[in-house]
Amino acid sequence: MSTAEVEAHLARVPGWALVEGSIEKSFRFADYHRTMAFVNAVAWIAHRDDHHPDVTFSYNRARVRFNTHSVGGISLNDFICAAKVDALTA
Repeated sequence: MSTAEVEAHLARVPGWALVEGSIEKSFRFADYHRTMAFVNAVAWIAHRDDHHPDVTFSYNRARVRFNTHSVGGISLNDFICAAKVDALTA
């Protein structure tokens, strides 16, 4: 996907940003329990869609980062999965 295409798709997933060849977003939660529930839900989505992001987390934060290794960059599937992750916190 070209940079222009990535930017156009980023407009459809608020809060996601292009960072070092991936799209990523940080999420904040009230406590560790809610953070872990979110991380587990992201894992379930990733498993179901067979598209696995990098996820880092701490007590009340999680960062999710998508790219598509098989294409060496960002694909439409990254944005589809980003939207599914956003739906968890809607």
